[in-house]
Amino acid sequence: MVGRTPALFLFQLAMAFAMSLAAAGLTAAPEAGDTFPTRVLWGDTHLHTRLSIDANMFGNSRLGPAEAYRFARGEAVTANSGQRASLARPLDFLAVTDHGEFLGLIPGVQDNAPELQGFELTRQWKTALADGDMATLMQLWSKGPERVGDTVFAGPQFMGRIWRDYAAVADRYNVPGQFTTFIAYEWTGMAGMDNLHRNVLFADDAKTVTAMLPFTSRDSQDPGELWRYLEAYETSTGGRAAAIPHNSNLSGGRMFLDRTASGEPIDRDYAQRRARWEPIVEITQIKGDSETHPLLSPGDKFADFGRWDTNLAMNDTVRPSMSQYPFNYVRSALGIGLQIEREVGTNPFRFGVVGSTDSHTALSTADDDNFWGKFSKDEPHSGRAVEPVLPLSVSGAEGIYPNHRLLASGMAAVWARANTREAIFDALLRREVYATTGPRITVRFFAGWGFVAQDAKGDIAAVGYDKGVPMGGNLDSAPNAGAPRFLLSALRDPEGANLDRVQVIKGWVDAAGQRRERVFDVLLSGGRKPAADGEVPAVGNTVDIAKATYSNSIGTAELQGWWQDPDFDAAVPAYYYLRVLEIPTPGWALYDAARFGSAPSPSAQLSVQQRAYTSAIWYTPD
Repeated sequence: MVGRTPALFLFQLAMAFAMSLAAAGLTAAPEAGDTFPTRVLWGDTHLHTRLSIDANMFGNSRLGPAEAYRFARGEAVTANSGQRASLARPLDFLAVTDHGEFLGLIPGVQDNAPELQGFELTRQWKTALADGDMATLMQLWSKGPERVGDTVFAGPQFMGRIWRDYAAVADRYNVPGQFTTFIAYEWTGMAGMDNLHRNVLFADDAKTVTAMLPFTSRDSQDPGELWRYLEAYETSTGGRAAAIPHNSNLSGGRMFLDRTASGEPIDRDYAQRRARWEPIVEITQIKGDSETHPLLSPGDKFADFGRWDTNLAMNDTVRPSMSQYPFNYVRSALGIGLQIEREVGTNPFRFGVVGSTDSHTALSTADDDNFWGKFSKDEPHSGRAVEPVLPLSVSGAEGIYPNHRLLASGMAAVWARANTREAIFDALLRREVYATTGPRITVRFFAGWGFVAQDAKGDIAAVGYDKGVPMGGNLDSAPNAGAPRFLLSALRDPEGANLDRVQVIKGWVDAAGQRRERVFDVLLSGGRKPAADGEVPAVGNTVDIAKATYSNSIGTAELQGWWQDPDFDAAVPAYYYLRVLEIPTPGWALYDAARFGSAPSPSAQLSVQQRAYTSAIWYTPD
């Protein structure tokens, strides 16, 4: 955060910590008698450092995993632009997910790694890097490693050493109870320019994880082969691992396809394996929001958020097709999962959701007023909002990667009893997690058959766990003819904006096999009530464009209540999740304009309604 004195920073840090605990009704550690998660932990499961080849090529030549962990836990670091950067509120956990493909290649070439000497390909890389020859670097990156005996850059000599060092750094910064690090990497599957990437997280220590080298897209572009690798890892080491699909909005209609990678229909075995190895997906990040799209949810007036509408994949030549859209977005995928379950008996898309950044600067920042860009060349400076994220020679067309389309998103929120690898990984597996687009909004969500209105008074956690299931859970058939009942609670970020509303998103499959959805405005600030046609008056907008400020004179700090599904059919499977909306606040491009005394980009979104998405709760009839 530029311009903060050390004393002010420490004071704000202490106040933020105290406020967040007090506002959320939490203590610094779980109460001894509690048998359920009492802490929401904040982190990032998607971050790149100088060891990722693209991060290094586009400006991050200095900051590696150690600097990323230091920054995330609250220390100030010097960014590649020379600016000092710090977080006013440290993270609780971090997974550095450098690309497995070519992991550590550029530093290895520049540092004359002994395993890489004597190869023509190494000489070509070294020459192109020294000359700053971007065209040659791109060609070398895309054509893959030359094979001389073992693969030069991905073999056990070089890759094994880099992987062991990488894991050792994660272990060194892991402090159980205070700050959790996960050994992780990104499997960068790209079918053409369709983004099928997964972040691979391990719950284990370096000794266990490094028993196997990372499985990369150079080994296979088929996610099913990645799952076989994860299974082999668990079988051979006794450890635990999972994959997190990300950025589905740019997957070219492939991420949640109702077919396998080879084009075969999804069968029960495939559905079970996908649900087993991909319990979580990333719903929001820097390259846009993947909840839904206005074409998929025309009745949802908040569906138009953070969308990259001119391209369906990561290439400007891939234009949107309506038939492909459902396979790009999380909400429609939840419905597709219900359709597949009707056919094969297992839902492959019974996943929870997190948000994360996908920053390549090694700086995990998700606040609009402290946004450090996608790549290091885009760290804060005047005019960056109108610049392309990648050089046009790389992106292929002007406009595909303009900075103004980037979000400062997102954050992963985890309900866990302890800040440890084991406890956080347990929460990921049981899907008791949620996403925000940056703010630290505290959200609870429970479903059950026996809740009553009085249960929504006070702390809903104890009764929620006692009489129902939390986010990520499954609600079995009703013991009677009644509809399911829900307890919901949202508390604003103690340093952020008031809340506008809490919505329940319901999805189901009708008798004709068609996906259906409905958005319920359940809790509203300011005493507002839906009109006869169901429309809710807007909360208002206090954003001052000239000053890049807003006021909490509208909205409310907390929304909590009880809700029952008015359209319930006990014979129909369904999913429910919460979307919590803040009042409008300035976007990062507006903060930039005020900071640098420039006019805001005319294409940028100057005020935004930040939000949280919970993992779903499913209803499954017997």
